[in-house]
Amino acid sequence: MAKYRMVRTEFWKNPILSEAMTPEDKYFYLYLLTNPYTTQIGIYKITKRQMAFDLGYSIESVQSLMERFIQHHKLIRYNPETRELAIKNWGKDNLHKGGKPIIDCILSELREVEDLSLIQFVAESIHKQEIHDLYESFYKREEILSDKNHRVEEENHPTITAGEEVSDDTLPIRSTIRGQKENEKEKEKQQQVFNPNIEKNPGKVDLNRVDEKSADVQEVIEFWDNNGFGFSNMNGKQQLLGWLDDSSFLQPKDVILKAMEIACANNKRRLNYVVGILKNWENESVLTVEEIDFYQENQKPVHQSRPTTKPVSSGRAIPGEFILDLTAGEEL
Repeated sequence: MAKYRMVRTEFWKNPILSEAMTPEDKYFYLYLLTNPYTTQIGIYKITKRQMAFDLGYSIESVQSLMERFIQHHKLIRYNPETRELAIKNWGKDNLHKGGKPIIDCILSELREVEDLSLIQFVAESIHKQEIHDLYESFYKREEILSDKNHRVEEENHPTITAGEEVSDDTLPIRSTIRGQKENEKEKEKQQQVFNPNIEKNPGKVDLNRVDEKSADVQEVIEFWDNNGFGFSNMNGKQQLLGWLDDSSFLQPKDVILKAMEIACANNKRRLNYVVGILKNWENESVLTVEEIDFYQENQKPVHQSRPTTKPVSSGRAIPGEFILDLTAGEEL
C-alpha cells in the first residue's frame, strides 16, 4: 500500500478533540495516526522510546500521554509485552473501501498481530461489513480455541467426582481455586521476566540484579556528563537510558558506551548520532561488543597499493650514446 496516511477534515470537528484534548493531546494523536509505523489495520508495533525520540519528548511524557489516551480518552490500547498499539477509530476513518488488494493487505497484516484482543478493539468501529467480518474471524477463532482448551482441561482434571451431588456452594470454590492457580502462574511469569534465574521462589527479588541495573544507569550518565554530551540535557539522557531496557542487545550498557566512544572519537557528541549507531547495529544483528568489534573490523576498507609510475620527462629524450663535449670546435 502507498506510504501515506489520510486525515480527514472532520478530524478537527470531533467533540473529543475540540473540547477534551489539550494542544499536546492533539499533537500526540496526529502522531499516532500518521507516524511511519502505522499499518492498514490500525494495529502496529512501536516502543515508547521510539515515540519519545520522534516527538522530542521524554519517555515519562509519552507514558503520561498514553495513560490519558487509554484511560481518559479511551482511544487507544497498548500491550507493553508485544509492544503493539491499537487505535479505536481507525476503521471508521480509514477502512471504507473493499476490493481484493485491500482485503489481501488487511489479511496479511492481521496475521502478524500477536494480541488478538486488539483486533476486537479496532473491529468495534468498522462499519463496512466485509472488513468487519474479516477482523471478527480472527478474534472469534481465538475465543473458540480458548474455550476448546478450557473444556479439555476440565475433562482431564475434573473437580467433581462422578455421582457427587453438585450444589451452588461448590461453584464459587471451583472458581476461586482456578483463579488462585492463574494468579500464581502470573506471579511466576512476572518473576521469571524480572530474573530468569529465579524458579519456584515467589515473592523474592534479586537485589543483585537491581543494584547491577542502577550501576549501569550511573555509568552511562557519568560517561555522558564527563564527555561533553550536555550535562543539562536531561531529555537526551532519558532517551539514551531507554536503550538499557528496550533493545535487543545482550550487553546493553557496554554497547551504549561503545557507541558513545565512537561518537567522541568522531567529535559527534549528539544523541542522534549515538542512536543512529545503535540502530545500525541492531539492524545488522550485532548484539555484543565482541560482535561489534568483529563487524567493524570487516567493514574497514582495504587499502590497495597503487602501482608506482615512472616520471615522464618533458622534452625530447637524449640518446644514450651521446657525449656532450663542451670544447668541441675550439682551436687548440
